[in-house]
Amino acid sequence: MKRLIVGISGASGVELGLAFLKALPCDIESYVIVSDHAKVVFEKEHASIHRLDDTDIAAPSASGSFQCDAMVIIPCSMNTLAKIAYGIADNLLTRSASVMLKEKRPLLLAPREMPFSAIALENMHKLSVLGVHIAPPVAGYYADVDSLEKMENFFIGKWFDLLGIEHTLFKRWEGA
Repeated sequence: MKRLIVGISGASGVELGLAFLKALPCDIESYVIVSDHAKVVFEKEHASIHRLDDTDIAAPSASGSFQCDAMVIIPCSMNTLAKIAYGIADNLLTRSASVMLKEKRPLLLAPREMPFSAIALENMHKLSVLGVHIAPPVAGYYADVDSLEKMENFFIGKWFDLLGIEHTLFKRWEGA
């Protein structure tokens, strides 16, 4: 993998998206898109990270000719997920996701709310049938996690697995 679009949507869970970014290998070029709601938290706490403007529909990731290997949205708000499920591309984040679907490139969404409503589950199912990885941050207790940092590493490692990114972020199950 050479290029990755990283989206961060919703106000809650911004730290998990940032932890994902920090864990990326240095040789992966990342393009970060932050939703309006996530911007409030993002700008107050992480002004030094370069990001694309979510209102810039002319940004490179809005075009299918922009060569990108995959896209993730961590966390993914239910609003963003619903827009993607119904083809609403009203900002750079949802437009970039639409391009990934159109070009049949890997797209991973990490929904952040629970419990899931029937509408959210229906939208996730629709996207899953289209090949989108629906991968909410769900605890894996077999991974010998005893801290929040190790749990975040488990989530990030599982997402890396789906994207084909090698890592040693968590202890893999080796049987009893």
